[in-house]
Amino acid sequence: MLLLPDRLTVDEANDTLRMLQQGLKREPGDRLVVDAGALRHFDSSALAVLLECERLAVAGGKRFEVQQLPSKLRELAGLYGIGELLPTAG
Repeated sequence: MLLLPDRLTVDEANDTLRMLQQGLKREPGDRLVVDAGALRHFDSSALAVLLECERLAVAGGKRFEVQQLPSKLRELAGLYGIGELLPTAG
């Protein structure tokens, strides 16, 4: 499981994506779960990072899920019409 930081805005997006890319390479199995439980400060860049992480996971043959997605970020994804693109862990 990969963990998002407490802050993910345009200023942190590139570094966070790089961290997730490195973590993805080390994750065993056919499923990648990203835990967003610590995320407190974010903007739409967080959605872009998660979508890119999903794209990389799928390209690597892994299923992608987000755990503990903050409700405000879920609302933002819905506003942009991409809520269904971020599968959440059950």
